[in-house]
Amino acid sequence: MASGSAIRGSRVGAGPMGEAERGDAAPRVWISYWCANGHETRPSFAEEAAEEAPTTWDCPRCGYPAGQDPEAPPAPVKNEPYKTHLAYVKERRSEEDGAAILDEALASLRARRGR
Repeated sequence: MASGSAIRGSRVGAGPMGEAERGDAAPRVWISYWCANGHETRPSFAEEAAEEAPTTWDCPRCGYPAGQDPEAPPAPVKNEPYKTHLAYVKERRSEEDGAAILDEALASLRARRGR
């Protein structure tokens, strides 16, 4: 059996973890935000920083943006589907341009090969 005056489960410098050691908490204010699905989120902010609170907040339940007006919440962001490199090229070039570039590249390749 171990003996000694050490307190088990503590470390040097450890003390009580009460409010007195950490100081008083700043006065808080809760601001309501509503998303397009009707979810209400109420994050808390320091009273002195409440004027600088963000106008939108991400809803933790569905991920949609939430605003402070329950009657007119912000619209969900529309995600564009993933585009391939070919889709971007087709936006910039017509079929005729693509055919001309291909013919030019093939002619250059054939010229290097000696055909």
